[in-house]
Amino acid sequence: MLTRAGIRLITAILIAAAMGPVTRAGAQENTSALIGTPTINFSLASTQDRLITYGQEYYGRHNLVITFFPAAFTPV
Repeated sequence: MLTRAGIRLITAILIAAAMGPVTRAGAQENTSALIGTPTINFSLASTQDRLITYGQEYYGRHNLVITFFPAAFTPV
């Protein structure tokens, strides 16, 4: 019969084995070419129903981070 510590050890090993392919797949991507690349001037609608133009309102004053969450259950 397994002890509580043995069950925890087996659970930890199974989780590590399941996460191994996920972490290796992400490590193979090379996104360093995109970091620091100047962006084009673009406009987007804000949550307050106002058009925001990045080049006029934010460029040179704030940093911009663009990201995509494919598992966020969005309709994209």
